[in-house]
Amino acid sequence: MDSYNSPTTKPIFRGTQIVWYILALLEILLAFRFVLKIAAANPNSGFASFIYGVTWPFAEPFATVFRLTKIAGSVFEWTTLLAMLVYLIVAWGIIKLFLMGRTVSTPEAAAKLDGIK
Repeated sequence: MDSYNSPTTKPIFRGTQIVWYILALLEILLAFRFVLKIAAANPNSGFASFIYGVTWPFAEPFATVFRLTKIAGSVFEWTTLLAMLVYLIVAWGIIKLFLMGRTVSTPEAAAKLDGIK
């Protein structure tokens, strides 16, 4: 049985699609947060308030890693950039973990192992 016709191929593919979709959505929201902060958007406006509220649980674990850089009312939020990087690395790790569960043929495994030497 080749690895492309394995019963595990479709669920792994679907799982990777879901992880990338969730990551893309989170990265877009965090990018909006970063841009709104650097543009000194009014935090009381509906859109900015929504973005800050939705992204706070994802940015908060990194809130004390760096100091805020304030320039003429704008805030350069290093913590949001760090959060974006960390979530990208976590998603990549989850995808790699999914792919480890993929069925591999003996010749394919042998070729990959030979490439490691």
